Amino acid sequence: MSGRAPGGALASNIEVTAATVQRGDIIQLGGQACRVSDLFQLPQGAKQLLFESGELLTIHARTRLAAIRMQRRR
Repeated sequence: MSGRAPGGALASNIEVTAATVQRGDIIQLGGQACRVSDLFQLPQGAKQLLFESGELLTIHARTRLAAIRMQRRR
């Protein structure tokens, strides 16, 4: 599913893994929407995500999460 967001951006619901997560992705965790502000590569394909709130989440290489990705309209 996708839809327009304010400012002409396009919002898409996607599934992310440690290999595909990007800065700016919005991940729903415990009912809270968390935007990824930075990523750190860890051994064996894992990643540590830093959210704008300052919280950290470490995900395994095979972890799958639902996310929203904002894309600017061209």
